[in-house]
Amino acid sequence: MQSVPPDYAEINRHQWNQRTLVHLQSAFYDMESFLKGRNSLTSIERQLLGEVEGLSVLHLQCHFGQDSLSLARMGAKVTGLDLSDEAIRQASQINDQLGLSARFVCGDVLAMDDHLQGETFDIIFTSFGVVGWLPSLEKWGELISRHLKPGGRFILVEFHPVVWMFDDYFTHIAYAYFNRQTICEEEVGTYTDGGEHLQLTSVSWNHSLSEVFSALLRAGLQVVSFDEYDYSPFNCFNQTSPAPDGGYYIKGMEGKLPVTYAIVCTKP
Repeated sequence: MQSVPPDYAEINRHQWNQRTLVHLQSAFYDMESFLKGRNSLTSIERQLLGEVEGLSVLHLQCHFGQDSLSLARMGAKVTGLDLSDEAIRQASQINDQLGLSARFVCGDVLAMDDHLQGETFDIIFTSFGVVGWLPSLEKWGELISRHLKPGGRFILVEFHPVVWMFDDYFTHIAYAYFNRQTICEEEVGTYTDGGEHLQLTSVSWNHSLSEVFSALLRAGLQVVSFDEYDYSPFNCFNQTSPAPDGGYYIKGMEGKLPVTYAIVCTKP
């Protein structure tokens, strides 16, 4: 892996602050229907989470809180953690507007010890576009294990590292499957509608499945399920076609490419 820019977290915090204000207004996130009661969690996430009423849930990299607040509506005691201070500010405001009791904390997931003060949770949950913002996963796995109660579950639903090997339009392989380079990009716009004016700098990394599994296993967690899916629940890529049962394929690679995956672990 190449050297990690010392200011990568601040670079990414700034770009997520800008994205947040656009995402709140987007049809992609559809705040109007969410405020009226729509559950923002995908069917994959809901199936893996199961019954959460009365359970304590730590939601890592929660963005502006739709999924955290959906969990709160399902009866969970939710703490959402995110690097973006703007996202956390908005999430807290939406929580108050809806009269829910979720708690939102601004901080780096790799510094969660500083923000959670020894708290442990029944479930730690994180999904879709999360691990790529972390330079390495060893500490990530250790922190997850530390803040998970014995018998608790860790649930990760994520875009597949094979997808991140391609260029933005899926015309060629642009990046390594393995974590061998720091990916610094200058982007225009974001993955939702709107935001054409945004000029964003981001720093990210691709993490192979072996790196993800190794980080969790070395932290003492036990993998109880692993699934791969040939579609994305979200139309967030440049080249897509509808999947027959909902969701979106990568156009031209329908049914041939792993697009998302899910891991469930328990802590003995």
